[in-house]
Amino acid sequence: MSTATPILDFFRRGEVARDVRLLAAQGTLAPRANEQLEILVLLLEDADPEIREVADATLSRIPVETLQGFLARSDVSIGLREFFGDRGVFPSEIPPIEGDDPLIDTEPSEFMEEEGQTEPERGSIMQKIQQMSFTERLRAATKGTKEMRAILIRDPNKMICAAVLISPKVTESEAASFAKMASLSEDVLRAIGHNRAWMKSYGVVIGLARNPKTPVALSLNLLARLQDRDVQSISVDRNVPEPLRIAARKKVIANQSGKG
Repeated sequence: MSTATPILDFFRRGEVARDVRLLAAQGTLAPRANEQLEILVLLLEDADPEIREVADATLSRIPVETLQGFLARSDVSIGLREFFGDRGVFPSEIPPIEGDDPLIDTEPSEFMEEEGQTEPERGSIMQKIQQMSFTERLRAATKGTKEMRAILIRDPNKMICAAVLISPKVTESEAASFAKMASLSEDVLRAIGHNRAWMKSYGVVIGLARNPKTPVALSLNLLARLQDRDVQSISVDRNVPEPLRIAARKKVIANQSGKG
């Protein structure tokens, strides 16, 4: 069973332009460690011989000890373990590497986080992003600042949005703010809902549940995890889909009957 993430799906479906595949093969497009390795292994079978060669060279540059530590993680796919086992690299017996940083990064980030930015400064960031090429926006999505991510999560290109979501820099509070955004596509909200780490946060759960753009099936599943006061609020909220409002109302009535 292999890992499934929005960014990986783009590569698997063959919807990634050559220049972006080459960046990924070089290790320059550096998402989380899991995605990075899955993408590099996938690119070993790319139709372009140069991309295959570059991906193989990048994999060869990752220290064996680093790979062994990473492969010991419980969330590593069987497919990755089998692939590296065929290359003679097996999980180590020492405590595994648990961080999300890429295992190899050939290009240090040129983006600096800045706290307390003013509106004019945010405006200049927007202008900077508007002047970026697709590959530059992709880099900014995974390596950029919090302000850049807040803009790029709304990008009309779904791959840019997916790149934001796999950035190791995204915090729990950022994920909660994304979950509330009614301007995001259903695909992006669904991807947030599939992130097990983020779904441990009540802020993310309630943000998705109250977001009118969240797929109804996901919202209904989240209802059981909501506090009574939030279920009550949703039961009378005209902004959420009617099936969710009705389900919340039924739960409120059931709760009242149970207390009666």
